[in-house]
Amino acid sequence: MSNKATNKKVITHAPMEQFATLNGELSVAGKTISEIAAIAGQTPFYLYSKAIIDENIKRLRQQFPQVSLHYAIKANPMPQLVSYVANQMDGLDVASGKELKIALASSIKAKDISFAGPGKSEQELAMAIASGISINIESLTELERIQEIASNVNKTAAIAIRINPDFELKSSGMKMGGGSQQFGIDVEQLDPVFELLQDDALSLKGLHIFTGSQNLNPDAIIAAHDNIFALVKRLREKYHFQIDHLNIGGGLGIPYFPGDKHLELSPIADNLNRLFKDYAQLVNSCEIILELGRYIVGNAGLYICQVTDKKISRDKTYLVCNGGLHHHLAASGNFGQVIRKNYPVAIANKMDALEKELVNLVGPLCTPLDILASKMKLAKAEIGDLVAIYQSGAYGFSASPRDFLSHPEPLELLL
Repeated sequence: MSNKATNKKVITHAPMEQFATLNGELSVAGKTISEIAAIAGQTPFYLYSKAIIDENIKRLRQQFPQVSLHYAIKANPMPQLVSYVANQMDGLDVASGKELKIALASSIKAKDISFAGPGKSEQELAMAIASGISINIESLTELERIQEIASNVNKTAAIAIRINPDFELKSSGMKMGGGSQQFGIDVEQLDPVFELLQDDALSLKGLHIFTGSQNLNPDAIIAAHDNIFALVKRLREKYHFQIDHLNIGGGLGIPYFPGDKHLELSPIADNLNRLFKDYAQLVNSCEIILELGRYIVGNAGLYICQVTDKKISRDKTYLVCNGGLHHHLAASGNFGQVIRKNYPVAIANKMDALEKELVNLVGPLCTPLDILASKMKLAKAEIGDLVAIYQSGAYGFSASPRDFLSHPEPLELLL
């Protein structure tokens, strides 16, 4: 990001964050947060930075030049953002019919769009078949439904088998492969799948092996990649199939909390290069896909809300805001955290303030769960000040219960 503006410097509340300040305020695209709030016409709002998204994609391209990059829309399905990201991607992954419509409106060709998820409706399967995208099957029952729908409309459905492997991704924030899972087909249950794939209404295009997300341990990701390639080799020897693509998932994490370190990509890239040589026969005839969401957009987003009240209760200071868990469930600690931790937070219009105070940042909801920051030292704030929650570009707006207690919704901006 450019650093030419007067009184402008980079603030790094976590290793991957690259937001600047301008005249003592957080800024994006050369505008202060107060100016952006005026453009939005309200608080709260989500704000996504094109420049940081560009940096993330550039970093991935530099490290993984031989890999196709796909964006997982579920991380952030804002249509304008998806269109912007799609112009720099090789493909998209969707997880619902609504996301499919967003993907089809982008610059990505239908053959480079995949559809994952364990509970696709018959209507969604029909949409996928009609549009010509690749369907990642999650069960034999789903494959049977696809076969019936495709036969009825005289179409050939493009199929990728999502495999639940016989190994797990260690150190993953959220495991989605190995052991017993609702995701994918257990590797030992593939015989009837390959039998049904002989039907002319079905065309096997690829494999999808995604073991988990939000991983900050390169050694764990390397081990997963080693196991994935070995598994594919074993399956090809058993079932004698050819595929156009192998989706090895993503799982690349970003730092959220104190002590988190940014993920080192170089050792992962070096190991993939080794695997490409060791499995040259597979790689030379097959596109290798990294499917990423959070890593592309997570650190590019801010959630901005406003202090509406300040109160002291038995020696504890509370900043009451007009935004809370209904807008940003993850920051409240109610989206998968076992022990609640604070996201990086700042008083966005007082970035240069020297005076600090220990506060609890809470939302407007009538529940003690509505906490955005607990016992956090921030610039001394007053009513009307703006609060920024970093690392909010993924699983924020769309992953939150925005109708809970019927408060107004936030806006989304892409600058």
